[in-house]
Amino acid sequence: MSSNNEYAIQVQDVSKIYKLYDKPIDRLKESLSLTHKNYHKDFFALSDISFNVKKGETVGIIGTNGSGKSTILKIITGVLTPTSGQVRVSGVISALLELGAGFNMDYTGIENIYMNGTMMGFSKKQMDEKLPDILEFADIGDFVYQPVKTYSSGMFVRLAFALSINVEPEILIVDEALSVGDVFFQSKCYRRMEEIRKNGTTILMVTHDMGSVIKYCDRVVLLNKGHYVAEGAPGKMVDLYKKILANQMDDLEEELLEMNDFSGGLDDDAAGTGADGKTAGSGAAGSENTTGKADGQNGAAGSAASGHANKKHSGLMKDKITINPNRTEYGNGKAEIYDLGMFDERGNLTNLLLKGEYFTIKEKIRFHDSIQAPIFTYTIKDKKGADLTGTNTMFEGAEIRPVKNGDEYEVNFRQKMTLQGGEYLLSMSCTGFEQGEHTVYHRLYDVANITVISNKNTVGVYDMESEVEAVLKPSTLQ
Repeated sequence: MSSNNEYAIQVQDVSKIYKLYDKPIDRLKESLSLTHKNYHKDFFALSDISFNVKKGETVGIIGTNGSGKSTILKIITGVLTPTSGQVRVSGVISALLELGAGFNMDYTGIENIYMNGTMMGFSKKQMDEKLPDILEFADIGDFVYQPVKTYSSGMFVRLAFALSINVEPEILIVDEALSVGDVFFQSKCYRRMEEIRKNGTTILMVTHDMGSVIKYCDRVVLLNKGHYVAEGAPGKMVDLYKKILANQMDDLEEELLEMNDFSGGLDDDAAGTGADGKTAGSGAAGSENTTGKADGQNGAAGSAASGHANKKHSGLMKDKITINPNRTEYGNGKAEIYDLGMFDERGNLTNLLLKGEYFTIKEKIRFHDSIQAPIFTYTIKDKKGADLTGTNTMFEGAEIRPVKNGDEYEVNFRQKMTLQGGEYLLSMSCTGFEQGEHTVYHRLYDVANITVISNKNTVGVYDMESEVEAVLKPSTLQ
């Protein structure tokens, strides 16, 4: 591997193979076999992984459980040795893999700080200078003078993180470490991460928090089952990751082919990046192959029109977004919600929406019987199942005409996204009243996920969009 001063980390053709034995005795049989008979099966935790991280860049690695994310980080940090391939690292690494893994449980907090500092290559004088910042960040008081085996799990995490993030590393490697501790400590960790990122520290991070990926990463590498899938702008890669989560592998492979045929890769413009190198909020911002334009019917909530195909899409909208394969659906069959989609403010078809922007939920309904007054609905819930918001065409006063067998309605709900950044679930239905009784024709529970990306979260579930005015009155004292 050739050295390049531009890169902090270079990973080339790295594989990690584990030998799996059906029975413990098989390991001994294999080692004593004169014919070199294999009694094991090879498990590829990583298979020919290659990517580079530039100095000062923040790169995320995402993928489902078992995709090899933590394994590649351990190889980069030297905890594991690759079976084949090479890794070159240029700079001092501070790794947040298993917090406190290098701590001696019988030592005090102070003793562990100095011991780990020495292991990182710092002198006692240098650690003396860093100690106040570490203790202030950890904020565990006099417990720092007690053996760490007496710590609560929260105190242990605070001290380990404070040590790792305050030694001014050239390269910071983070594996899900920002999900630990209480919300206040997490907030402090994110602020500190942002500070060192702005100071030019190279950051390589693994997380399942897609909001953090979008907000902090300049680029993202997507892995699946030990294989490299793609890399590019955060929003685009999160879109592809959602397809893996929903088992839409055929769509994923088709899109990867389109990406390669289109441009040979993802350039900044296609990925929707801005002048600062960051994605313009989400994959919604410019995913050239999974997006399309809403067909101009983004009027008031509940506006309805006869369905006409979106020219930029062949096939169904729901095939281009992440749909829950385990959704619940029921109804008497008089109506069928046969297609659905979500469009951001720029008309991109996506599960990723930006807080503060307008978006449209589109439903296409086909009728199999005559219905006098159908009602079309949607509801957004949190991950615990609590209804957060929603509406229907009756609430909105939309004019909905009677339908007969074979008719179709296309319904658009357009509104502003004021929910806080996070993950939500979308449900929708077609209902009505027959002989005074509420009747469900077709209902889809938790049919799709919504990822809201936010650069400013306020208190609670949604943003009041306050306008702040503060007037300073200077003192009249002389």
